[in-house]
Amino acid sequence: MPEQTASLEQRVGRLLALLDAMDVDSLITMVTDDVQSVDEISRGWSRGRAAVESYLSQLEGSVSDVHSRMSDAHEAVWGDVGLVTFVLAQTYTIDGLQQTISAPTSILFRREQADWKIALIHTVPIPEAA
Repeated sequence: MPEQTASLEQRVGRLLALLDAMDVDSLITMVTDDVQSVDEISRGWSRGRAAVESYLSQLEGSVSDVHSRMSDAHEAVWGDVGLVTFVLAQTYTIDGLQQTISAPTSILFRREQADWKIALIHTVPIPEAA
């Protein structure tokens, strides 16, 4: 399916596949210049394409065996802005230790010319109840 006609949920699926492959070069083509991102590894915000690319490049050396799955997805579009919310189930190995997370996640898209670009990635796991 051509990128211009892919649903936003399909684009998130592509993002997760690229993340699983740790294909930073392809991942970074999917984001806006002013993208913002936060996750459980960084525990803080990365703001701007250069900062997100630098962060992802750092992960290449310390994170492996990434497997991501999306469930409970919902897509909404308002003009040139789109949102996909879902639950991210992910396993990965970081510095030799396997991690498993479940995280409500939001990916905000903005239409730039004829293409949708990612402007926000917000994924922070909620701790399991004790």
